[in-house]
Amino acid sequence: MSDLQRFLYIFLDEAGNLDFSSKGTRYFVLGCISKERPFHAYRELTELKYDLVEQRTDIEYFHASEDRQATRDAVFKIICSNIDGVRYDAVVVEKRKASAALQADEKFYPKMLGHLLRHVLDKHDLRLFREAIVFTDRLPVAKKRNAIEKAVKETLAAMLPKTATYRIYHHDSKSNIDLQISDYFNWAVYRKWERQDERSYDLIKSASKSEFDIFRSGKTYYY
Repeated sequence: MSDLQRFLYIFLDEAGNLDFSSKGTRYFVLGCISKERPFHAYRELTELKYDLVEQRTDIEYFHASEDRQATRDAVFKIICSNIDGVRYDAVVVEKRKASAALQADEKFYPKMLGHLLRHVLDKHDLRLFREAIVFTDRLPVAKKRNAIEKAVKETLAAMLPKTATYRIYHHDSKSNIDLQISDYFNWAVYRKWERQDERSYDLIKSASKSEFDIFRSGKTYYY
C-alpha cells in the first residue's frame, strides 16, 4: 500500500451538441478541471445557493446555460476568488471537420476524451498521487457511458504509475458542486468559440491552460 495521501480529482464536462449537421452547434467542447483538496469554493457556493433561496429564487443547483445572469455573475465571482490550484483543459471539436466514421459515440468519445486525459495527466507529476478520481455527470445512455468509461480506463491505466490507482464515478451534476464548477468553465470556453463571446472566459482564463482545436489543420468539411 502506498503511503501517498494526495488525490488528483478530475471533473469532466461537455458543451455543444452532437448533431453532426448544419442544424447542430458548430463546436463541441469536452473539458475538465483538475484540482486537489481542499475545495474552497464549495462552502461559498452552498451559501450562495441558500442566499438565493431566501431571496425567493427556486434554484436546485448551478447550471451556467440555465442560470440567470445575476446568478452567473455571483457564481463566477466565487469561482474567481478560489481559482488558485484549479487547472482547466479542453479539446475543441469543429464538428463539420469530423468524418462520418468518427461521429458515432463509440468512436468519437474515446478519441476526444483520450486526447484530453492524456494531456491533463501529462501536466501532473503522477508519482505524487495515491489515486486519480474522475467524475462525470450521470449518463443515461449506456452506449455513451460505456464509451466514456472505456476511454477513461484505458488512458488512466496506461499513464498512471504503479503507485497510483483510479476510480470513475458518474454522479448527477446537481449533487456535485465541482461538476457544476466544471460546467461553468466549459460554458465560458464554449461561448468563446461558438459565439465569440469572451466576457465570461476573461474571468477564468488564468486557469485555462489549454484549448486544443483538434481539427485545426483539417481542410475537409463533411457538411
